Amino acid sequence: MAKKIAYLGILSGLAIIIAYIERLFPLPMPLPGIKLGLANAIVIITLYTMGARAALGISALRILVVGLLFGSVFGIAYGFAGGILSFAAMAAAKRSDKFGIVGISVFGGVFHNLGQIVIAATIVQTAGLFYYVPALIIAGVITGIAVGYAAGLILSHVQEVIHRHFG
Repeated sequence: MAKKIAYLGILSGLAIIIAYIERLFPLPMPLPGIKLGLANAIVIITLYTMGARAALGISALRILVVGLLFGSVFGIAYGFAGGILSFAAMAAAKRSDKFGIVGISVFGGVFHNLGQIVIAATIVQTAGLFYYVPALIIAGVITGIAVGYAAGLILSHVQEVIHRHFG
């Protein structure tokens, strides 16, 4: 049990650090607010190695800590809206056994963007923001592919360590 807690602590720390670094070096994107979301690779790795409950915990903890340390109340609201919807989509896709890690990540990227646009439209009380949905879906697919590919590369190495230490 202590090893699992330590492993989850390491994953949480990695997700927070990656999210922080991504804030320091934003990628030039055509629409405001779009980012790679590389910290989601840690959530995906956790989903595969420790299960849905642990992955949800890592996702929620990352959103909360990064929001409190480097963001705002609105940032936390946007993060939770996107993060929870993204997680639910990824967990459902993984449970279906019809998608690989990249496909699961694409679901995460698309649904993260959709969750954030819904909360943004609610906060500013305008449906006009939904005109961005097609662009956000495309961005979610592209970033989801990149994050899924990275998570897949990392996961192959992490699974060896997990089997060695956790049986």
